[in-house]
Amino acid sequence: MKAAVLYGNEDIRYADWETPVCRPGTVKVRVRATGICGSDVPRVLNHGAHFYPVVLGHEFSGDVVEIGEGVEGLKVGDTVSGAPLVPCMKCADCQQGNFSLCRHYSFIGSREQGSFAEYVVIPAANAIKYDPSIPYEQAAMFEPSTVAVHGLLQARYRGGETVAILGCGTIGIFTLQWAKILGAKQIVAFDIDDGRLELAKRMGANQTVNTLKEGFMEEAKALTGGRGFENVLETAGNPVTMRMAFELAANKAKVCFIGTPHTDLTFTPAQWENMNRKEFYLTGSWMSYSAPFPGKEWTLTAHCFADGRLKFDPSMIFRKFPLSQAAEAFALYKNPRDVHGKIMLINEEPEK
Repeated sequence: MKAAVLYGNEDIRYADWETPVCRPGTVKVRVRATGICGSDVPRVLNHGAHFYPVVLGHEFSGDVVEIGEGVEGLKVGDTVSGAPLVPCMKCADCQQGNFSLCRHYSFIGSREQGSFAEYVVIPAANAIKYDPSIPYEQAAMFEPSTVAVHGLLQARYRGGETVAILGCGTIGIFTLQWAKILGAKQIVAFDIDDGRLELAKRMGANQTVNTLKEGFMEEAKALTGGRGFENVLETAGNPVTMRMAFELAANKAKVCFIGTPHTDLTFTPAQWENMNRKEFYLTGSWMSYSAPFPGKEWTLTAHCFADGRLKFDPSMIFRKFPLSQAAEAFALYKNPRDVHGKIMLINEEPEK
């Protein structure tokens, strides 16, 4: 088969690659669409891969083309998305259903071969069947959606409260939608890009705030009558927005860091004291799994994509490239401020 193979730093090539073999308990998927995740970027551009050569990619959708021995509940022709985590199922965390915290896990598209290819083989338990009416490009966004709803669950979110969404990238937009689906009283989205803020408004934000605007913090606080927000969900992994979360939080708020920072993060004593004085609950969120594996995050996404409550907007995709142009796609991330949304790699139809 053909695959976008990472041979070394900044060396990703569309090349011949051995077609994976369907083993007992697995399914082979013909990949139709696969997204570039923010975690893929340092693997390609900043020496971040576990080994070389490797086929990356873990946000994908496609069609089941082969069923391994012992697999039930799936058949050839089913449309599926892939849950990329492969937990050990034996450690204490796995036994308690905290699969995201497994220390002995594998991961499709980083620790084992992934979806930047014509075919990928995954455990049957990781194949999430979805309604075929859902477009492949939308279904390739299962994983970002599940990360978003996992963050809300981790933050002990409940409806009827005010919500601040910091960062309107793909995960931020899904976090906003889940907050609305689950009954938010008021949602305010924060970003530096007016285009992303317009998307947030279309997706259900009651108000938006551009944080480059002078006096934005006073404007934001005024939206809650000066109280601050009962739920603050940081999705950008940016030190600026992570510090901002502490200031926007109301007394006794719930603050969740869904985004992952990649640079040093510091707080002044006064900034950190917000947590003491407001007595807010601060938590992190990691990946998107719960019991029974892979969890309600995945079944909820399949259900709400199918019934239309979880929406897909074409502008959520910044650019589409054929898989053969993966190198050109990753080159755009050398100037990440120029990338406004998801970059999607599309598999060309196989030759007849």
